[in-house]
Amino acid sequence: MQLIRPDINIDFLASRKKALTFSVFMIVVSLALIAFKGLNLGIDFTGGTLVEVRFHQQVKTADIRQALVPAGYGKAVIQEFGSPEEILIRVQNQEGVEASAISTAILDALTDKFGADQVEMRRVEFVGPQVGEELKTAGMMAVFYTLIGILIYVMVRFKLRFALGADAAILHDIIIVVGVFSALQLEFSLSVVAALLTVLGYSLNDTIVVFDRIRENFEANKKKKNPLDEVEVCNQSINQTLARTLMTSATTLLVVFSLYFFGGEVIHNFAFALLVGIGVGTYSSIFIASPIMLALEGKFEMSEEELKELENRP
Repeated sequence: MQLIRPDINIDFLASRKKALTFSVFMIVVSLALIAFKGLNLGIDFTGGTLVEVRFHQQVKTADIRQALVPAGYGKAVIQEFGSPEEILIRVQNQEGVEASAISTAILDALTDKFGADQVEMRRVEFVGPQVGEELKTAGMMAVFYTLIGILIYVMVRFKLRFALGADAAILHDIIIVVGVFSALQLEFSLSVVAALLTVLGYSLNDTIVVFDRIRENFEANKKKKNPLDEVEVCNQSINQTLARTLMTSATTLLVVFSLYFFGGEVIHNFAFALLVGIGVGTYSSIFIASPIMLALEGKFEMSEEELKELENRP
């Protein structure tokens, strides 16, 4: 069964200017959100103690905060975690106070208010401020080094303009995913950084498949008596790989949807980053990578006069 006809011929690149304008708008909005609204950084990056508790019946956040005031944690960050009965409490570390002492104080305060049979401790995590800062730096450097590695890899395998097109598409994907996290104020943790690196690899794989076909068609086009325009060759290449691109994305999204809906709250944000990233990555492999590669045609190549001058040098 063929969902997409082999002879399909959609003129994707006719809309490349509109697509690039839309992407620039999305990038500007995302950067503005990140700059002015910021990210809801998880305890991995901020440092502190995280306590997860479960109540046997729904309890108001205001009542929980009131219960924590006598213990000195009235300014704790309190949020639901999957269901109204499951609550995450995040507090800043105090010098000389161990995580076990903090979690015990919080549990005691809650049991005093709601009763020992109404609340149970589920988990406690502790991250020191120095470790949090190191993890934040390590996360950013991981993304940076990956982009440099991809630039070198694609440049060696193809040409510089292909490499810049691939890196631009990947950077576009990452900025928009992070922008969505900033807009929705979802917790940005190490697992989300792992999802970003996964999106990065997925998007690159998709782009390389399209570029591979473009390179083959460029070589075949040169041998023709009446070679086609590069834009037309790129458009044909995108159409030839369209079925593979869409089917790969659809099957991957099925798995990620399962993770999102049935994987539990712990990997909820990880799966959400993948969902957004795969959608944006599929779009960018068609509408961003190839148009930018085409726009850079001749930018890094010597003219005939320059080549002759180079050959005539002693």
